[in-house]
Amino acid sequence: MSDEKHQPHSAEFFGPERDFWWNLDQLELIAARRALGDVRSVLDVGAGVGHWGTLLASVLAPDASILGIEREPEWVQEAARRAARLGLADRCRYEQGNAESLPFDDASFDLVTCQTVLIHVAEPRAVIREMLRVTRPGGHVLAAEPNNVASFLVASSVTADAEIDQLVDVIRFCLICERGKIALGEGNGSVGDLLPGYFADEGLVDVEAFLSDKAAVMFPPYASEAQQALKAEYLQAARRGTWGWSREQAHRFFSAGGGADTTFDAAWQRRMTEARAVADAIEAGTFHSAGGTIHYLVAGRRPS
Repeated sequence: MSDEKHQPHSAEFFGPERDFWWNLDQLELIAARRALGDVRSVLDVGAGVGHWGTLLASVLAPDASILGIEREPEWVQEAARRAARLGLADRCRYEQGNAESLPFDDASFDLVTCQTVLIHVAEPRAVIREMLRVTRPGGHVLAAEPNNVASFLVASSVTADAEIDQLVDVIRFCLICERGKIALGEGNGSVGDLLPGYFADEGLVDVEAFLSDKAAVMFPPYASEAQQALKAEYLQAARRGTWGWSREQAHRFFSAGGGADTTFDAAWQRRMTEARAVADAIEAGTFHSAGGTIHYLVAGRRPS
C-alpha cells in the first residue's frame, strides 16, 4: 500500500505558492463591485489549511468572522494553527464537515465561498445547492475554481520550440486523465468554465465571472517571494516524481478515461522527462515563462 493512501487530500497542493494566486487589490476591487462591505458571517467550504479564508479576511470588514468547514481533521488543526500565526485566530475558526452535506441551518451566512473545491467533487451542482441553502436571502456565493487544462498550452523557455506532436501528446494525456477523473467521480479539473451556468441554473442572480490577474510568472533570478515559492514547487514535484498527480493517481485516471494501459508507462516517462527538463532549467537559471493560468472567481447572490 502506498504512503499516498494515508495522506489527507491535496497534501501536495497546500504549499506557500498558494498564497500568491490572487492580487489583494484585485480582491478588494471585486469585494467593492459585489458590495461585500456588509458581510459579517462567512462560510469557507472545503477550507483546506485556510489559505482562501484568511485572504478574504483582509478584504472584508474587520469584524467579519470566517468559519471554515473541512472534512480532513489534519487540515482543520493546521488551518487553526495557521490562522493563529497570521494573527487571525479571533476571526477565523475551523470545524470538520462535508461540503455535500453542510452541518448548518438554512440561511445561516452572509457569504458562502470555496476555492478549488468543486474541481474535486462528483456533483458540483449538489455542493452549489448546499452553499445556496445556507446563504441568507440576499447573501453572496463565491467560488474560485480553475480551468486546469489550459495551463498546459502556456509556453515556456523549455517548451517554446517543442515539436507540435510533443505538445499534442501532453494535452492528450491530460485530457484522458481529466476524463477519467470525472468518470471516477473525483471531479472535473476545469469546472470553473461551467460555473456561471451552474450558478444561474441553481437560481442565483446577479451572476458574474472574474479572472485572477495574477500570472504565475517565472524569470531568473526568481527573486520575488512568489517566484521563490513557485520555484520550490517545481523542484519538489520533479523530486517527488509527480505531474499534478502522483503516478498512481494518473494511472487510475488514465485507465478510467479510456487510455490503453499498454501506453501509460511510456506516456508517464515522457511527463517525468518534461518535468525534469523544467527543473534542470530552473536550477541552471534559464527557465522563464509568463505563466498564464485561468482561475475564475464566480459570484452570485441568493434572491431576496
